[in-house]
Amino acid sequence: MNGITHYLDGVNAMGQWIDLAPADGAAVRAWAALPEGPVHGGVVVVQEIFGVNAHIRAVADRFAARGYAAVAPDLFARLEPGVDLGYSAQDMDQGRALKTRAEALPAPGLLPDVQAAVAEAARLGQGKVGVVGFCWGGLMAWRAACALDGIAATACYYGGGMTVGLEAARTPRSPVIAHFGRRDAHIPQDGVQAFARAHPEVGVHVYEADHGFNCDQRGAYDEAAAMAARDRTLAFFGRLVG
Repeated sequence: MNGITHYLDGVNAMGQWIDLAPADGAAVRAWAALPEGPVHGGVVVVQEIFGVNAHIRAVADRFAARGYAAVAPDLFARLEPGVDLGYSAQDMDQGRALKTRAEALPAPGLLPDVQAAVAEAARLGQGKVGVVGFCWGGLMAWRAACALDGIAATACYYGGGMTVGLEAARTPRSPVIAHFGRRDAHIPQDGVQAFARAHPEVGVHVYEADHGFNCDQRGAYDEAAAMAARDRTLAFFGRLVG
């Protein structure tokens, strides 16, 4: 049984591209996946630096298979719409360059696009909304939890940058859990532990895994860590979203 089937528990879900409506009228699209059965709420899936690629679309589909209306906004749409990268060295370089450009946008940056995705997930899910983000998306999810309206719960996976400096000084407005890998050279453990001490309200979980451990398309994929983090995230959303 491969990683995706295991994650889905044998249930298939498919999504499609939709248009979002940020407050400033920018053209931003998102991958949206709807449950075939009863809807328990909405989930916004926030991308890595590789765009709304096959992995992120699969994550959205998996949440739909669990009963959530899932919306994954294209956070590079204002710079280069439709980015869909893999995990080669060239893709890594391109993704990092796009992230640098995105982070250089004037405030409030890309948070309005996440807010539009939250609104759409609430509409499609007919209820509360959770946010889950990976790598740069984990950082964006943390920022969203601290700044945006309409979020009932947030799960950050190996959020690069969220454990240091001004990012760590933010205050979440709704419950947050955070997943980190102990072997992640990009996010040193001293920063993770300092973040945990500064934010006792955040559920910080550390796994014997590397950066990107949730992505079954990367060499760093760790099934045990991915399944443990999945179960915690689903239980967390189950209590707070629906």
